[in-house]
Amino acid sequence: MQLRHLRYFVKIVDAGSFSRAAATIHVAQPALSQQIRELEEELGVAVLQRHARGVSATPAGEALYREALAILRQIEQLPGIVRSSGGEPDGAVALGMSSTLAAALGGPFIQACRERFPKVFVKFHISDSETLKSEISARTLDLALLFEDQLAAGYSRSRLFRQRLYYIGNKRLSRSAGTISLDRLAKSPLVLPTVPNILRSVLDRAFAGIGVVPNIVSEGDQLSSIMSLVRQGLGGTVLPRGFQHGEGAGDLGVPMMIEPPLALTASVMWSSDIALSRAAESVRLALEDYVIAYAQNNVLPGLELFEQG
Repeated sequence: MQLRHLRYFVKIVDAGSFSRAAATIHVAQPALSQQIRELEEELGVAVLQRHARGVSATPAGEALYREALAILRQIEQLPGIVRSSGGEPDGAVALGMSSTLAAALGGPFIQACRERFPKVFVKFHISDSETLKSEISARTLDLALLFEDQLAAGYSRSRLFRQRLYYIGNKRLSRSAGTISLDRLAKSPLVLPTVPNILRSVLDRAFAGIGVVPNIVSEGDQLSSIMSLVRQGLGGTVLPRGFQHGEGAGDLGVPMMIEPPLALTASVMWSSDIALSRAAESVRLALEDYVIAYAQNNVLPGLELFEQG
């Protein structure tokens, strides 16, 4: 088995068809098909199944896909690991960040990282926290800054801060500052993230705990789409404060603290099964310092830093 077999296989699964993969990697489709036949003959199982829409991985192919991604990531990191052994950090680092946190921290941190580690290439990925955790497990991400509710096994983490959640609505829906009870929150029209989502899990569990069904008028899988609906006055949403541009300004009302308190923990997480490369470890430490400094230098209501040490 050659590395090209794994690379071609991953590209085909990602593209969903031989023709799209062939166009992406500039390899003739018959040659690509031949490589997959060789791979399946060596493994003794089918790794792709063909259907009207293209191709997808078989159960055996899904297992191969996960392992192939991990192997290719290690191969990609190898030159940087070797170069880093005798000098400054070098190589590629796949960094994920929760969309909520990335709104304020993503761009500035990547710029700071480039200036501090000129030989490190950061591949930056924004998504929801649950997806980021699964990508760490699949080894497509080295580390991620995300929100947690309950501490999941299988990860190493540095807990940075805990932050309370606030109701944020259109000015017409939230006219005054203060607090909002969980019962009143449930009765308000809400625009919430789709499941699975860590914030949604916290809210669903809290509503179930007091025996109420929330008035969810819409769901969204992107923070930008949720905030657009909130600004239009369709409903309010729930977020940690301080990381959203424009909160409390324009057509958004003043955020209201939820009582009893609901909170999320922000952590830098990475796999507990694989040691970080020197480049990834350098980015991790820099990210932790950057987030803590941001929290100390900005007014972030409801935020409590964890002691580091």
